[in-house]
Amino acid sequence: MIRVEEDENGRIDVYLASKLNVSRSKIQKLLKNKLVIVNGKNVSSSYQVKIMDEIEVNDSSSEEIDIIPENIELDVVYEDEYLLVINKASGMVVHPAPGHYTNTLVNALLYRFNISSRDNIRPGIVHRLDKDTSGLMLVAKNDIVHEKLADMIKNKEVEKHYLAIVWGKFDHLSGTIDAPIGRDFNDRQKMTVTDKNSKEAITHFKVLEQFENNALLECILETGRTHQIRVHLAYINHPIVNDPVYGKKKANDFGQMLHSTSIKFVHPITKEELFFRVDPPVEFQNMLYSLR
Repeated sequence: MIRVEEDENGRIDVYLASKLNVSRSKIQKLLKNKLVIVNGKNVSSSYQVKIMDEIEVNDSSSEEIDIIPENIELDVVYEDEYLLVINKASGMVVHPAPGHYTNTLVNALLYRFNISSRDNIRPGIVHRLDKDTSGLMLVAKNDIVHEKLADMIKNKEVEKHYLAIVWGKFDHLSGTIDAPIGRDFNDRQKMTVTDKNSKEAITHFKVLEQFENNALLECILETGRTHQIRVHLAYINHPIVNDPVYGKKKANDFGQMLHSTSIKFVHPITKEELFFRVDPPVEFQNMLYSLR
Protein backbone atom coordinates (compact mmCIF):
# COMPACT_ATOMS: atom_id res chain seq x y z
CA MET A 1 0.00 0.00 0.00
CA ILE A 2 1.29 3.45 -0.93
CA ARG A 3 -0.22 6.49 0.74
CA VAL A 4 0.37 9.80 -1.03
CA GLU A 5 1.79 11.98 1.72
CA GLU A 6 2.56 15.11 -0.28
CA ASP A 7 0.42 17.29 -2.47
CA GLU A 8 1.60 15.68 -5.69
CA ASN A 9 0.50 16.75 -9.12
CA GLY A 10 0.14 14.69 -12.26
CA ARG A 11 -0.88 11.37 -13.71
CA ILE A 12 -0.75 8.18 -11.70
CA ASP A 13 1.41 6.36 -14.26
CA VAL A 14 4.09 9.07 -14.00
CA TYR A 15 3.83 9.17 -10.20
CA LEU A 16 4.15 5.40 -9.73
CA ALA A 17 6.94 5.05 -12.28
CA SER A 18 8.96 7.57 -10.29
CA LYS A 19 8.06 6.17 -6.87
CA LEU A 20 8.63 2.52 -7.73
CA ASN A 21 11.60 3.11 -10.02
CA VAL A 22 10.05 1.13 -12.88
CA SER A 23 9.15 2.03 -16.46
CA ARG A 24 6.05 4.05 -17.19
CA SER A 25 4.96 1.42 -19.74
CA LYS A 26 4.98 -1.24 -17.03
CA ILE A 27 2.76 0.89 -14.80
CA GLN A 28 0.40 1.54 -17.73
CA LYS A 29 0.15 -2.22 -18.32
CA LEU A 30 -0.68 -2.81 -14.66
CA LEU A 31 -3.36 -0.11 -14.84
CA LYS A 32 -4.81 -1.61 -18.02
CA ASN A 33 -4.98 -5.03 -16.34
CA LYS A 34 -6.74 -3.46 -13.33
CA LEU A 35 -3.85 -4.30 -11.01
CA VAL A 36 -3.65 -0.80 -9.56
CA ILE A 37 -6.36 0.23 -7.11
CA VAL A 38 -6.77 3.77 -5.75
CA ASN A 39 -8.98 4.23 -2.70
CA GLY A 40 -10.63 0.89 -3.45
CA LYS A 41 -11.34 1.62 -7.12
CA ASN A 42 -9.68 0.90 -10.45
CA VAL A 43 -8.38 3.97 -12.28
CA SER A 44 -6.94 4.78 -15.69
CA SER A 45 -3.45 6.06 -16.53
CA SER A 46 -4.77 9.63 -16.70
CA TYR A 47 -5.96 9.63 -13.07
CA GLN A 48 -4.59 12.69 -11.23
CA VAL A 49 -2.90 11.76 -7.95
CA LYS A 50 -4.13 13.58 -4.82
CA ILE A 51 -2.81 13.86 -1.28
CA MET A 52 -4.00 11.04 1.03
CA ASP A 53 -4.75 8.71 -1.90
CA GLU A 54 -4.15 5.07 -0.96
CA ILE A 55 -2.67 3.16 -3.88
CA GLU A 56 -2.42 -0.62 -4.02
CA VAL A 57 -0.22 -2.15 -6.72
CA ASN A 58 -1.02 -5.82 -7.21
CA ASP A 59 2.00 -6.93 -9.21
CA SER A 60 2.91 -10.53 -8.42
CA SER A 61 6.24 -10.11 -10.20
CA SER A 62 7.31 -7.32 -7.88
CA GLU A 63 9.53 -8.04 -4.93
CA GLU A 64 7.68 -8.23 -1.66
CA ILE A 65 9.03 -5.62 0.71
CA ASP A 66 9.64 -6.89 4.22
CA ILE A 67 10.70 -3.90 6.31
CA ILE A 68 12.92 -5.06 9.15
CA PRO A 69 13.01 -3.06 12.40
CA GLU A 70 16.58 -1.88 13.01
CA ASN A 71 18.28 -0.56 16.12
CA ILE A 72 19.31 2.81 14.69
CA GLU A 73 19.91 5.82 16.91
CA LEU A 74 17.25 8.52 16.71
CA ASP A 75 17.04 12.01 18.19
CA VAL A 76 13.51 12.13 19.62
CA VAL A 77 12.52 15.70 20.45
CA TYR A 78 8.96 14.93 21.60
CA GLU A 79 6.81 11.86 22.15
CA ASP A 80 3.33 11.12 23.42
CA GLU A 81 0.86 8.32 22.76
CA TYR A 82 -0.26 9.92 19.49
CA LEU A 83 2.77 11.33 17.70
CA LEU A 84 6.51 11.97 17.61
CA VAL A 85 8.74 14.85 16.64
CA ILE A 86 12.07 13.58 15.31
CA ASN A 87 15.27 15.51 14.60
CA LYS A 88 16.35 13.62 11.47
CA ALA A 89 20.05 13.39 10.74
CA SER A 90 21.42 14.51 7.39
CA GLY A 91 22.12 11.47 5.22
CA MET A 92 19.21 9.38 6.56
CA VAL A 93 16.62 8.23 4.03
CA VAL A 94 13.08 8.62 5.39
CA HIS A 95 11.40 5.47 4.06
CA PRO A 96 12.31 2.29 2.18
CA ALA A 97 12.25 2.33 -1.62
CA PRO A 98 13.52 0.03 -4.37
CA GLY A 99 17.22 -0.49 -3.83
CA HIS A 100 17.17 0.97 -0.32
CA TYR A 101 15.19 -1.11 2.16
CA THR A 102 17.39 -0.75 5.24
CA ASN A 103 18.92 1.97 7.44
CA THR A 104 15.95 4.30 6.92
CA LEU A 105 14.01 6.34 9.44
CA VAL A 106 11.11 3.90 9.11
CA ASN A 107 13.35 0.94 10.01
CA ALA A 108 14.39 2.83 13.14
CA LEU A 109 10.82 3.84 14.04
CA LEU A 110 9.54 0.26 13.80
CA TYR A 111 12.27 -0.91 16.20
CA ARG A 112 11.62 1.74 18.85
CA PHE A 113 7.92 2.55 18.70
CA ASN A 114 4.52 0.92 18.37
CA ILE A 115 3.22 2.43 15.14
CA SER A 116 -0.09 1.19 13.77
CA SER A 117 -0.60 1.93 10.09
CA ARG A 118 -2.23 0.55 6.95
CA ASP A 119 0.80 1.80 5.02
CA ASN A 120 3.36 -0.98 5.32
CA ILE A 121 6.09 0.94 3.47
CA ARG A 122 5.86 4.36 5.12
CA PRO A 123 4.18 3.75 8.48
CA GLY A 124 3.85 6.95 10.47
CA ILE A 125 5.39 9.22 7.84
CA VAL A 126 3.26 12.34 7.45
CA HIS A 127 5.72 14.43 5.44
CA ARG A 128 9.22 13.85 4.13
CA LEU A 129 12.59 15.48 4.35
CA ASP A 130 15.10 14.77 1.60
CA LYS A 131 17.92 12.39 2.48
CA ASP A 132 20.50 15.14 2.97
CA THR A 133 18.15 17.61 4.68
CA SER A 134 18.35 17.53 8.48
CA GLY A 135 15.89 18.60 11.12
CA LEU A 136 12.40 18.29 12.50
CA MET A 137 9.79 15.85 11.22
CA LEU A 138 6.34 14.82 12.42
CA VAL A 139 5.52 11.11 12.82
CA ALA A 140 2.02 9.75 13.52
CA LYS A 141 1.59 6.68 15.69
CA ASN A 142 -1.73 5.64 14.14
CA ASP A 143 -3.81 6.24 11.03
CA ILE A 144 -6.30 8.59 12.71
CA VAL A 145 -3.54 10.95 13.83
CA HIS A 146 -1.82 10.56 10.46
CA GLU A 147 -4.94 11.72 8.64
CA LYS A 148 -5.44 14.68 10.98
CA LEU A 149 -1.81 15.82 10.65
CA ALA A 150 -1.90 15.44 6.86
CA ASP A 151 -5.02 17.59 6.72
CA MET A 152 -3.37 20.20 8.94
CA ILE A 153 -0.35 20.35 6.63
CA LYS A 154 -2.62 20.59 3.58
CA ASN A 155 -4.56 23.42 5.24
CA LYS A 156 -1.33 25.28 6.14
CA GLU A 157 -1.86 24.77 9.88
CA VAL A 158 1.69 23.49 10.49
CA GLU A 159 4.36 26.21 10.46
CA LYS A 160 7.85 25.05 9.48
CA HIS A 161 11.00 27.19 9.34
CA TYR A 162 14.21 26.16 7.62
CA LEU A 163 17.80 27.40 7.65
CA ALA A 164 19.84 27.31 4.45
CA ILE A 165 23.35 28.31 3.48
CA VAL A 166 23.29 29.41 -0.14
CA TRP A 167 25.66 30.69 -2.80
CA GLY A 168 25.82 34.41 -3.60
CA LYS A 169 24.88 37.69 -1.94
CA PHE A 170 21.43 39.29 -1.87
CA ASP A 171 20.38 42.83 -2.78
CA HIS A 172 17.26 42.52 -0.63
CA LEU A 173 17.15 41.18 2.92
CA SER A 174 13.77 39.48 2.51
CA GLY A 175 11.50 38.32 -0.24
CA THR A 176 8.90 35.89 -1.51
CA ILE A 177 9.38 33.40 -4.34
CA ASP A 178 6.01 32.72 -5.96
CA ALA A 179 6.71 30.30 -8.80
CA PRO A 180 4.77 27.10 -9.67
CA ILE A 181 6.61 23.79 -9.43
CA GLY A 182 6.11 20.57 -11.37
CA ARG A 183 8.14 17.57 -12.46
CA ASP A 184 10.93 18.19 -14.94
CA PHE A 185 9.87 16.57 -18.23
CA ASN A 186 13.52 15.89 -19.12
CA ASP A 187 14.33 14.25 -15.78
CA ARG A 188 11.43 12.76 -13.81
CA GLN A 189 13.55 12.59 -10.65
CA LYS A 190 13.82 16.39 -10.60
CA MET A 191 11.34 19.19 -10.00
CA THR A 192 11.41 22.53 -11.79
CA VAL A 193 9.67 25.89 -11.99
CA THR A 194 7.19 25.50 -14.83
CA ASP A 195 3.70 26.52 -15.89
CA LYS A 196 2.94 23.04 -17.27
CA ASN A 197 1.33 20.42 -15.01
CA SER A 198 2.48 22.40 -11.99
CA LYS A 199 1.06 23.61 -8.71
CA GLU A 200 1.34 26.86 -6.82
CA ALA A 201 4.52 27.09 -4.74
CA ILE A 202 5.36 29.97 -2.39
CA THR A 203 8.52 30.33 -0.30
CA HIS A 204 9.25 33.29 1.97
CA PHE A 205 12.87 34.02 2.87
CA LYS A 206 14.83 36.33 5.15
CA VAL A 207 18.57 36.96 4.94
CA LEU A 208 20.01 36.40 8.43
CA GLU A 209 23.68 36.90 7.52
CA GLN A 210 25.67 37.82 4.42
CA PHE A 211 29.22 36.68 3.66
CA GLU A 212 31.63 37.24 0.80
CA ASN A 213 30.18 34.57 -1.48
CA ASN A 214 27.37 33.09 0.61
CA ALA A 215 24.34 33.92 2.74
CA LEU A 216 22.43 32.33 5.61
CA LEU A 217 18.68 32.31 5.02
CA GLU A 218 15.60 31.52 7.05
CA CYS A 219 12.90 30.06 4.79
CA ILE A 220 9.21 29.64 5.54
CA LEU A 221 7.06 27.40 3.37
CA GLU A 222 3.57 28.57 2.51
CA THR A 223 3.11 25.48 0.33
CA GLY A 224 4.78 22.07 0.49
CA ARG A 225 5.92 20.94 -2.92
CA THR A 226 8.63 18.32 -3.44
CA HIS A 227 12.11 19.91 -3.25
CA GLN A 228 10.42 23.31 -2.97
CA ILE A 229 13.12 25.31 -1.17
CA ARG A 230 15.89 23.72 -3.24
CA VAL A 231 14.12 24.42 -6.54
CA HIS A 232 13.09 27.96 -5.63
CA LEU A 233 16.52 29.04 -4.41
CA ALA A 234 18.19 27.58 -7.49
CA TYR A 235 15.58 29.39 -9.62
CA ILE A 236 16.69 32.78 -8.23
CA ASN A 237 20.36 31.80 -8.75
CA HIS A 238 21.09 31.19 -5.06
CA PRO A 239 21.29 27.37 -4.89
CA ILE A 240 21.85 25.66 -1.56
CA VAL A 241 25.46 24.81 -0.81
CA ASN A 242 26.21 21.12 -1.52
CA ASP A 243 22.86 20.47 -3.21
CA PRO A 244 23.73 17.47 -5.45
CA VAL A 245 20.82 18.03 -7.86
CA TYR A 246 20.13 21.75 -8.09
CA GLY A 247 23.45 23.15 -6.85
CA LYS A 248 26.54 24.49 -8.60
CA LYS A 249 29.37 22.89 -6.66
CA LYS A 250 30.36 21.17 -3.42
CA ALA A 251 32.02 23.13 -0.63
CA ASN A 252 32.82 20.00 1.42
CA ASP A 253 31.81 16.34 1.81
CA PHE A 254 28.72 17.05 3.94
CA GLY A 255 25.18 16.96 2.53
CA GLN A 256 23.19 19.95 1.39
CA MET A 257 23.12 22.84 3.86
CA LEU A 258 19.37 22.78 4.51
CA HIS A 259 17.94 22.26 7.99
CA SER A 260 14.35 22.11 9.25
CA THR A 261 14.95 24.17 12.37
CA SER A 262 11.49 24.72 13.90
CA ILE A 263 7.93 23.49 13.77
CA LYS A 264 4.75 24.85 15.36
CA PHE A 265 1.30 23.27 15.34
CA VAL A 266 -1.76 22.57 17.45
CA HIS A 267 -1.81 18.98 18.67
CA PRO A 268 -4.57 17.21 16.67
CA ILE A 269 -5.86 15.35 19.74
CA THR A 270 -5.05 17.39 22.87
CA LYS A 271 -5.37 20.78 21.08
CA GLU A 272 -2.26 22.04 22.88
CA GLU A 273 -0.09 24.43 20.86
CA LEU A 274 3.35 22.89 20.44
CA PHE A 275 6.58 24.53 19.31
CA PHE A 276 9.98 22.89 18.84
CA ARG A 277 13.30 24.26 17.65
CA VAL A 278 16.62 22.46 17.11
CA ASP A 279 20.03 23.73 16.07
CA PRO A 280 21.51 22.58 12.76
CA PRO A 281 24.11 19.77 12.76
CA VAL A 282 27.69 20.53 13.73
CA GLU A 283 28.86 20.43 10.08
CA PHE A 284 26.36 23.19 9.24
CA GLN A 285 27.52 25.26 12.21
CA ASN A 286 31.18 24.69 11.35
CA MET A 287 30.61 26.07 7.86
CA LEU A 288 28.97 29.16 9.31
CA TYR A 289 31.94 29.58 11.66
CA SER A 290 34.37 29.38 8.74
CA LEU A 291 32.35 31.91 6.71
CA ARG A 292 32.29 34.34 9.61
